[in-house]
Amino acid sequence: MNILALDSTAVAASCAVARDAHTLAEFTADNGLTHSELLLPMAEAAMHASHLDVTDIDLFACTVGPGSFTGVRIGVATVKGLAFGTGKRCAAVSTLEALAENLAPLPGLYCAVMDARRGQVYNALFEWRDGALRRLCPDRAISLSDLGRELREKYEGVKVYLAGDGYDIAYNAFSDTGIRLMVTPVGLRLQSAAAVARCALRLAEAGATVSDSALVPIYLRLPQAERDRLAKEATERKDN
Repeated sequence: MNILALDSTAVAASCAVARDAHTLAEFTADNGLTHSELLLPMAEAAMHASHLDVTDIDLFACTVGPGSFTGVRIGVATVKGLAFGTGKRCAAVSTLEALAENLAPLPGLYCAVMDARRGQVYNALFEWRDGALRRLCPDRAISLSDLGRELREKYEGVKVYLAGDGYDIAYNAFSDTGIRLMVTPVGLRLQSAAAVARCALRLAEAGATVSDSALVPIYLRLPQAERDRLAKEATERKDN
């Protein structure tokens, strides 16, 4: 199975082509350009390097969130367009699961963290057990203080590997708190489309792919503009 996978949910953008679990080509850019500028050229380069074209792709995959609202929408829209033009299936991959997949098979707890602002992170916990990635909780938005408390109380003494664009804020928050933090290699901290492709392969093997029309973003929280609007309306109701 030939898989084209994208991740545009955070600052870096990544694109890969895989054949089953083998990565044929991967490109990642963290250069300040917008994802709308990067994704299609990167996809074309990855397919060219793999000696494939879009008609050879059997499955289109992308991370559908959580993450940057704009970035998530760009990735989903790109994959929907590619899949619609070819009639092929799509795989909706959790950004947090793909981050954890990139850490396998390090021994310990995988703590995927993406900066959600206002003292919160998007988070999920995983571990590598019996040759497979195991999810320990659902994707969630959680405060750093609550996540730190959970890691201290529930996973005392367990090696903890952080990954995601919330790495620095989480590492700083959890240092000297009794959590057994490990230093995650720099190359494993950010998104990898090759990891997205491996997650997508599992979805395909489980019969859990979707049509292009059913591929939708998963945000976990309302966009900031929507939260501001609701807060303003609540204040106005209170004043009245």
